[in-house]
Amino acid sequence: MKKNYDVCLFDLDGTLIDSLCDLADSCNEALTLFGLPTHDVDEYRFLVGSGIKNLIKKAMGESAADEQLSRSVFDKFNTIYGEKCLDATRPYDGITEMLEALKASGVKIGILSNKSDEFAKRIVDTLFDSSLIDLVYGKREEFPVKPAPDSLYAMLSELDIADKSRCLYIGDSNVDVKTALNGGVAFCGAQWGFRGREELENAGAEFIAETADDITKHVLCGE
Repeated sequence: MKKNYDVCLFDLDGTLIDSLCDLADSCNEALTLFGLPTHDVDEYRFLVGSGIKNLIKKAMGESAADEQLSRSVFDKFNTIYGEKCLDATRPYDGITEMLEALKASGVKIGILSNKSDEFAKRIVDTLFDSSLIDLVYGKREEFPVKPAPDSLYAMLSELDIADKSRCLYIGDSNVDVKTALNGGVAFCGAQWGFRGREELENAGAEFIAETADDITKHVLCGE
């Protein structure tokens, strides 16, 4: 089957999975243990997306200036999230079917996330059949967080994709738009994610999928 892209790289949180409640609950529990103010779940839509260290700094606000306290909250979050990361987290509607359709058409699938590598792989291994995902990169020490394109380049190399024009990156936030721009690859926005259409449009996204099936049509049919 003719296809517009040979590889699709996906952001994870807010794109393939709805993990907001587990992230918010874990962060709020860590903040509470250190006597710090918590946040409503919906506020976390704008706190997550740039890695756990940045999540903790944003959630702590001015208190993050205390480096020792910030490190303690970070460590506690990791412990709590390790226990809670699959409590309520689930794939969005239509995601599994979309991945199945892409794989059946010969598209390689990668997941490129700012979530720590350990958590990203555990969640993906639990929620998705291994046959659907070719490669998972969470945040690794050797790469800066997105929107730096270093991890994207490494993933394309490992997937044996030499022509960047054959890659589509899919995400839900301005960080993801910038990642695609910095990496020189095409982008598709996920309207259902944490940030919504307005942020994606303002960041420069030219194509925004309203449903997972829109991604399938865009990749395989050019719609």
